Amino acid sequence: MSSLAPASRAVRVALVQLGNVTADKSYNLQHARDMVLKAASGSAAGKPDLIVLPECFNSPYGVSYFPTYAEDIGYTPGEPYDVEKSESQSIKMLSSVAKEAGTWLIGGSVPEHDVATKKYYNTATVYSPNGELVAYHRKLHLFDIDIPGKIRFKESEVLTGGNALTHFDTEFGRFGLGICYDIRFPEMAMIAARNGCIAMIYPGAFNMTTGPLHWELLARARATDNQIYVAVCSPARDLTATYHAWGHSSLVDPMGLVISTTEVREDIIYGEIDPKKVEEARSAIPVTVQRRFDVYKNVAE
Repeated sequence: MSSLAPASRAVRVALVQLGNVTADKSYNLQHARDMVLKAASGSAAGKPDLIVLPECFNSPYGVSYFPTYAEDIGYTPGEPYDVEKSESQSIKMLSSVAKEAGTWLIGGSVPEHDVATKKYYNTATVYSPNGELVAYHRKLHLFDIDIPGKIRFKESEVLTGGNALTHFDTEFGRFGLGICYDIRFPEMAMIAARNGCIAMIYPGAFNMTTGPLHWELLARARATDNQIYVAVCSPARDLTATYHAWGHSSLVDPMGLVISTTEVREDIIYGEIDPKKVEEARSAIPVTVQRRFDVYKNVAE
């Protein structure tokens, strides 16, 4: 297993459980901007180094909304990206507010329209404190479920799944990125941990059926299995919307302890991701060196 990527100190994290998402994209973007700046003003522990927004923060969540709110991002991983020439209103706002806040920013996710392929994606973007777009993640696993009498939702009716894992480096360490339903697939977090990541970040929007059953359970499981931090960032619950999010944004430590969480209303929660805690967990319970890859496959290879 790879060792942790170099890190200088613990990273302070703010999760923005965004509420008041309306049919007006311009309003949604302005409200998200305001909340990022509010989060950047800090808590009693100080200004955060990394701020996270939830899934589909710029639009109502639902298959019927994705094409209407989708934007052309036009980002190619590994190549310079000129934000000023971007066709995406959301990317311009996120880049600008990351620079104004002077923090790393995970811009939740937005519906993306790839004009070259004419396909739609659910896409998360990452910005450095100078506003540079440094990484993005197209949701790999589409939310297609059918629980009789409770919920039916088929993202694949509109969206296409991405085809790449996403890890990005900061001065605080390496992070992995997924979106919502991706958390149900442990391989993503396993590969991230074995490639030196100290945390997995999942903007998400679990619903009122699966949320109370699995939201915290999955976050704690991914953290415990891989001895990394896991952050899950949800929209606030809005019972007037067509989709009702579970809320309960949370940060979980490498021993599976929920160290910061909230309820269902719009809120900002703070916590700390400390690489030393990752090392301590792996030293105390050394599963990272006890795995039997002579018996079963290492999914990171």
